[in-house]
Amino acid sequence: MTRIFAVTNQKGGVGKTTTAVNLAASLASLQQRVLLVDLDPQGNATMGSGIDKRQLVNTVYQLLVGAADWSSVCVASPNGYHVLPANRELAGAEIDLVDLDRREHRLADAIKPHRDDYDFVLIDCPPSLSLLTINGLCTADAMLIPMQCEYFALEGLSDLVDTLRRIRKSLNPVIDIEGILRTMFDPRSTLSRQVAEQLARHFPGKVFETVIPRNIRLAEAPSHGTAALQYDRNSSGTRAYLALADELIARHRPAGVAA
Repeated sequence: MTRIFAVTNQKGGVGKTTTAVNLAASLASLQQRVLLVDLDPQGNATMGSGIDKRQLVNTVYQLLVGAADWSSVCVASPNGYHVLPANRELAGAEIDLVDLDRREHRLADAIKPHRDDYDFVLIDCPPSLSLLTINGLCTADAMLIPMQCEYFALEGLSDLVDTLRRIRKSLNPVIDIEGILRTMFDPRSTLSRQVAEQLARHFPGKVFETVIPRNIRLAEAPSHGTAALQYDRNSSGTRAYLALADELIARHRPAGVAA
């Protein structure tokens, strides 16, 4: 059964796109069929997937406004998964979607006929509560929330939970929190450990066991247009995202199916 996750956090700089790209690559390496949707006009997930956003004729923008079909937008990444790519054109969607029918559900409507082609769909949402983010949340079964273990991140998380309640009430009644992913984690930091403990207390069962460490290879890989898995398979960051992929697959493996 396909699972669709909105990789989202209204606070920027938390490793959201890094998580979307590296989790997609890790799931694909474990024989999962994966679609990565880039909903951020910066197009960083597109570039990190080895796709040059400057050379694209059609992107997720054309798909959302009905100017292109799926086959002309969906492309294969060298990292082993499919991508609905983005570039700066997507910034115009905020205006162009306003007057369209089902403006909050344009992405969901586009993905629905192709949902069964994938095991996992990851949506890289912008770091703001925009109409693009709302499209991502209306499409998703659950939110996957990367966050740093620092004080202000907890404050941002409460805002995100409030957003979840509003989306669930009016637009997508089934959406839930899949998990909170601790990123850029430094076990030597007392604050990091304290925040991690608070997360476990306030969100029991919702914090992934996997922790993503601070790792230079994760930071370097995007400049090479690839995921860390292809850049340095043995790095601690690569191993962490492979562990996260394993954790997700185990969560959603059908009952009675052996690992």
